[in-house]
Order: sequence, then C-alpha cells, then structure tokens
Amino acid sequence: MSYQVTVTGFMQDEQDDWVMLLSCGHRQHVRHQPPFINRPWVTTQSGRERHLGMVVTCNQCQRGMPFPRD
Repeated sequence: MSYQVTVTGFMQDEQDDWVMLLSCGHRQHVRHQPPFINRPWVTTQSGRERHLGMVVTCNQCQRGMPFPRD
C-alpha cells in the first residue's frame, strides 16, 4: 500500500503554527523553529504555494490512524 499523498493546502492551528493539508485527509505540522527545525519557506505565502502538490509520505496513514472528522 502506498502512503504517498500530495499537499493540498495550508492552515494555521490555534498556536499559529502552519499545518499542511494532505490529499488523504490527514494534516501534518510544518513548523519553522530554528535551529532545530528549519523551514523558512512556510513563513511566506509564496513559499507555501511552491509546496502545493508536493508529494509527501503520510505517517498517519502508515500507522493506520483514522481521518479527522471536522
């Protein structure tokens, strides 16, 4: 079974951290917290737009986790 999905959008959570919306229905945080996590692209609209359609592995699908219901 393939767990490769695409990024369909972005949103911010309650703490204003960015979250990728995935084609499978799951979500994945994409924080920029230097020096440990360096993702400066997530802080700009153009950076996020460049990652739309990107193929990623959904770790939640790999673990058989249910999809969010909101």
